[in-house]
Amino acid sequence: MTQHEQRSFITPASQRLHQLDLLFEYSRLPQWLVMLAAGVVTALVWEQASRPLVLSWLALVGLLTLLRIRLARCYHNCSPEQRLQPRWLMVFYSGNIMSGLAMGLVQILLVPVDTFELQASTYAVTSGVVLCVSIIYAHRFSAFLTFALPSWLPPILFLLLQDDGSSLYWGLMGITLFSCILLAAAFINRSATRTLRSNLRNQGLLRRLDEARQQAEALNIQLSGEIQHRRQAEQQLRNSHDALEHRVAQRTTELQQTQARLSMALEASALGLWDWDLRSDIVHHSHLQEIFGLPETQLTMNGGLKPRVHPDDVERVRDALISHFKHATPYCVEYRVRHQDGRWVWVEDNGRAVERDGSRRALRMIGTRRDITARRHQHEQERLAATVFEATSDGIFILDPQLQVLAVNQAFSVITGYPAQDVIGTTLLSRSNDQATLDTYTRMRAALRSHDRWEGEVIEQRRSGERYPQWLQLAVVRDEQGEITHYVGFFADQTISRKTEEQLRYLTDHDPLTHLANRSQFTRKLAEATGLARAQGQELALLHIDLDRFKYINDTLGHIQADALLCQVADRLTRALDNALILARLSADEFVVVKQNLPRQALAELAGRLLELLGEPIQIGSNELIISASIGISHFPEAARNSLQLINQANQAMQHAKQLGGNCFQFYSADMPTRNIDRLRLENELRKAIAEEQLQIHYQPKLDLLSNSITSAEALVRWQHPTRGMLPPAEFIAIAEETGLILPLGDLVLRLACQQASQWLQHGPTAVRVAVNMSVQQLRQPRFAVEIERILQQTGLPASLLELELTESMLLEHSETVADNIAALQQLGVGLAVDDFGTGYSSLAYLKRFPIHSLKIDRSFICELDEQPRDAAIVRAIVAMAHSMNLRVVAEGVEQESQLAFLRNQGCDEAQGYLISKPVSAEVFTRLLQQHRSSGTLSLTTP
Repeated sequence: MTQHEQRSFITPASQRLHQLDLLFEYSRLPQWLVMLAAGVVTALVWEQASRPLVLSWLALVGLLTLLRIRLARCYHNCSPEQRLQPRWLMVFYSGNIMSGLAMGLVQILLVPVDTFELQASTYAVTSGVVLCVSIIYAHRFSAFLTFALPSWLPPILFLLLQDDGSSLYWGLMGITLFSCILLAAAFINRSATRTLRSNLRNQGLLRRLDEARQQAEALNIQLSGEIQHRRQAEQQLRNSHDALEHRVAQRTTELQQTQARLSMALEASALGLWDWDLRSDIVHHSHLQEIFGLPETQLTMNGGLKPRVHPDDVERVRDALISHFKHATPYCVEYRVRHQDGRWVWVEDNGRAVERDGSRRALRMIGTRRDITARRHQHEQERLAATVFEATSDGIFILDPQLQVLAVNQAFSVITGYPAQDVIGTTLLSRSNDQATLDTYTRMRAALRSHDRWEGEVIEQRRSGERYPQWLQLAVVRDEQGEITHYVGFFADQTISRKTEEQLRYLTDHDPLTHLANRSQFTRKLAEATGLARAQGQELALLHIDLDRFKYINDTLGHIQADALLCQVADRLTRALDNALILARLSADEFVVVKQNLPRQALAELAGRLLELLGEPIQIGSNELIISASIGISHFPEAARNSLQLINQANQAMQHAKQLGGNCFQFYSADMPTRNIDRLRLENELRKAIAEEQLQIHYQPKLDLLSNSITSAEALVRWQHPTRGMLPPAEFIAIAEETGLILPLGDLVLRLACQQASQWLQHGPTAVRVAVNMSVQQLRQPRFAVEIERILQQTGLPASLLELELTESMLLEHSETVADNIAALQQLGVGLAVDDFGTGYSSLAYLKRFPIHSLKIDRSFICELDEQPRDAAIVRAIVAMAHSMNLRVVAEGVEQESQLAFLRNQGCDEAQGYLISKPVSAEVFTRLLQQHRSSGTLSLTTP
């Protein structure tokens, strides 16, 4: 056996370590058996032996058990080298001796010799445990002896030395059992030793086989590497041979490639080479097809090329040739030639005479000719861009990456007052000292570092010192590598548009006829006044003035005369009420006055003076009119608790004055005839109507003025009352708003409208976009947009065919829920329209804050288009503003052909009103669509 084979077998130290591991591994069970026997013996001898002695012996056994378990744990935590130290065997054998001696002392110390039954039971327990522990330790004979001898010999000797009749037999039985155990232990030890050696030998053989396998694999890998190395060497030789052949072939073709490159360069340059023999007039020309569209053939100058020169350029080409021939000036000229397909092509000629005779007369000329049409067009585009740069009314400037001005246009100087030479080369900084403007420029520079565009409004200062609003846009110009090369800025003077906006805002807040405050301004100011009066403990009085029989005057004399009458009434009220808190015109013949801190008697006197003033004759053209009025008066906070109640009570008092015959005034009182009971009954019936689906949807078509077709409709709710018949929304919508019924009512209307629109989409005659009016209470619901999406999914209607009409007051609510709902509706693709535009709040900020798609001009601006130039001006302004913001414009209340023609001329997108059709049921609307689709025309008289 070789030295390597000898090392493959296990060493004696490994064998001894394995035996020690087994010894300590099996030591826990014997000790626990001893502890168990100690507990049983204690129970058996408790009544017969000394209890202190029994407890001391039991405590000794318990302590010994804990120590031996701790010893086994410490042994297993040590390294193999530490476990081979002799101290572990000494401690283990000591523990064995103590354990065996503890078991042997049971017969000596604890069991009386004259109690046979107690002896039999304790001897049986101790003998059984000692027998088990001895057999466990038999695989290590020394361990067996250190436990067996202390546990058997002391009690045997003790029993043999006793002089009673039974102890001798117990001793003889102990000798017999010990002899048998000794014999069995010797046999077990020999078998265990042989088995252990055999196992260790087998493990050694397995390790030897594994090492042999690894050596074989290493030899195989080494052999494979040598084979691969040889193959690589052969491949390298072949590659070297091929490379050598390739170099030879490459050197052979280098001259051919050089010649080909030269030809390709000439082809790629798009240069036509020409050689003109002046003696024969023959011209050899390349690229004839590319420049002239002619086949490659031989040409003459006078017969083939000269006739193709543009007539306007012939003289210039001839002068250039003569100058070159006579004075040898460079021949370079640009002119037009006619292509074979008839178009004119710009070419550039360069050449020189290369051969002359004795008299310096040119005989041969060589040159190049190329098509420069694209370059000429590019130059033309550059000239156009320069013209636009200078001609535009917006100021334009160009900056370098350091924000220094490189160029400005003429409009820049006109708007700012700074000539170009004063700003070129300077850094773009505001000429204003306003901190807000400087902060805007700071934010602009920060934004341009991370984005390629910025726009916003700044307040700039002209050279004269005048401040003006400016809408500024900056764009970043980058090269192919993405580096910033320039900044291009555009700005427009907002002064004129601001004035237009202010004018529109004025018209929004004021009555265009009388220049008094209109309903929206009155409502807003009254709410502010009541809030202030409540806070300061003051009183307000509202006088609601309504002209008697004004409709008769209007119908008799016409709108122009009636409007003149209203203007004079407004002038009289303005002069008489110059110190009024509020004076406004609510509608055609209704005016309201708000006075502060006036007692009842003073109000009565004021109302009497107003009646006398209005009753004075009024000269309207050739007509002298005497009118009267009815006045209703309400108090805050005596009777009304808020502005709405103040208006309603004054209106109720005014109506009561009219019922009394007019030309009088009435103070509101609680005992006036009211409609509260009827209103309560109507509210309960409305709840039942929603539950029983008594509500119907009528559809009023919208006429697309460009295509003259019906593409959309407004859904309008009607109530088919069981006893009152068909009720318009004016009679129950306000109740629904006040009682919260608007939410289920709005949900029902929306669902029915979507179902009908989906039916038109799927079954014809054509798809119709349906518009549904929304309540602010619906927009305030957190899950309103989610509900809209669910309805669209259930009905199968695309979001693009649904439009929600909102009022200006809804959009001005400072509510995160409203804003979130509007944003969610935009993501769904639902269209949003502003209803009754121009009659609500004056702020137009919502137009840029919210994703509005269209504006609906209120009917109050449409109905008097023919008589009121101001109404026409307002409509023009709204249409122009909407189109500049890419919004569609819908005009409602169209009832006359002249109104429709005016709206067409102004570019209004859609029209709606009785001229097109009244609101009709879905069945009638379907027939209307079928009629329009079949005939291609729209009948403006609908049943």
